[in-house]
Amino acid sequence: MTNGDPQLLVSVERLRKHLNDPRWRVVDVRHDLFDQDAGIRAYRAGHIPGAVFANIDVDLSGKKSGSNGRHPLPPRDAAVEAFQRWGINADTQIVAYDSQGGQFAARMWWVARWLGHQQVALLDGGWPAWLANTDMASTSEPDLIRGKFTARESLVPLSTVDQVQRSLHAREHVLLDARAPERYRGEQEPIDPVAGHIPGAFNRPWQSNLNSDQTFKPASQLRSEFEQLMQRVPATQITHQCGSGVTACHNVFAMELAGLPGSSLYGGSWSEWIADPSRPIATGNEPSRDES
Repeated sequence: MTNGDPQLLVSVERLRKHLNDPRWRVVDVRHDLFDQDAGIRAYRAGHIPGAVFANIDVDLSGKKSGSNGRHPLPPRDAAVEAFQRWGINADTQIVAYDSQGGQFAARMWWVARWLGHQQVALLDGGWPAWLANTDMASTSEPDLIRGKFTARESLVPLSTVDQVQRSLHAREHVLLDARAPERYRGEQEPIDPVAGHIPGAFNRPWQSNLNSDQTFKPASQLRSEFEQLMQRVPATQITHQCGSGVTACHNVFAMELAGLPGSSLYGGSWSEWIADPSRPIATGNEPSRDES
């Protein structure tokens, strides 16, 4: 068992014991924002035995319209189809992993919760931890029996761009930006055409949730750090965003791990926000608490 809620994090040791359990499904979510084929290449070169591959751009995102961000959520029926293709049923324990501390695996966790699936966890430490503690890797795709997964009521809140815009600077809401500080401040922007951040947002880089070995910090430490940011605002009034709605899921996950459930994801995030030039943009450091 690992730190935090065992239903949210699974250790290498625990996963190894369940590798041949038909009620468990391991999902490889490795990805590179600058190389769309990097994930599938990595999967084919070697993955956790029995794992299926989930493509961030195809399986866990929908079609881009030019105004809905870089990784819009997939239609629910398309996501259900993917889950069925991966052999997932209503009682399947899903364990998602990547090679970057859950940066992309958290999107799989969030989508599963969005589809109403409770039994989904991240592999603590991901692929590096698996390699460091086992000698087990496979280049074969598993033989799968199509699952009978169906969507149920969402277990996670989702915020729209209109809701975010209406709550700008509202003291009863807190917007947390999961991007790197230099992107938040508008000093660098390697991906999106406009630099800066949504006015009133505070910066909580997703990497802040991790120890140096890419495992998650203890739940008590995460809780303390988030509560300092929240300033007595309840978790249900916290909204997370990033560049495209992927790494923001890491902060949603970390708050759940910390015992602070109910925070929302702004799915379109910065890449949707800047698609409309009439929306305001801020640069520089975080606002003071009096401005938020």
